[in-house]
Amino acid sequence: QVQLVESGGGLVQAGGSLRLSCAASGRTFSYYTIGWFRQAPGKEREFVAGIDYSERTTYYADSVKGRFTISRDNAKNTVYLQMSSLKPEDTATYYCAADYLAVVSPSGRYDYWGQGTQVTVSS
Repeated sequence: QVQLVESGGGLVQAGGSLRLSCAASGRTFSYYTIGWFRQAPGKEREFVAGIDYSERTTYYADSVKGRFTISRDNAKNTVYLQMSSLKPEDTATYYCAADYLAVVSPSGRYDYWGQGTQVTVSS
């Protein structure tokens, strides 16, 4: 099993940047594909970005391509989501989730979830 804790959210003006972190406990973190998801009030949860356990493959939603970058540091058991050129429509609670030895995909099982971190982008 793996436990996930997100951090780094906050209030930022449009055009600004934030870096989210997803810290994991457990010795097998390097075996997990990690996805970032977000959910805005009144909307369904959506996939934002993912990185597979081998660090070879990343996957981005069209809405964030070119603005967000996902990376991981397995030595620190942490995955990062660097968000730039933020827009008001990026406002949401952001969650990271883990999928064991999985191909990175928006529709993966993602059995483990963090509690979320709030990102608010003002116009």
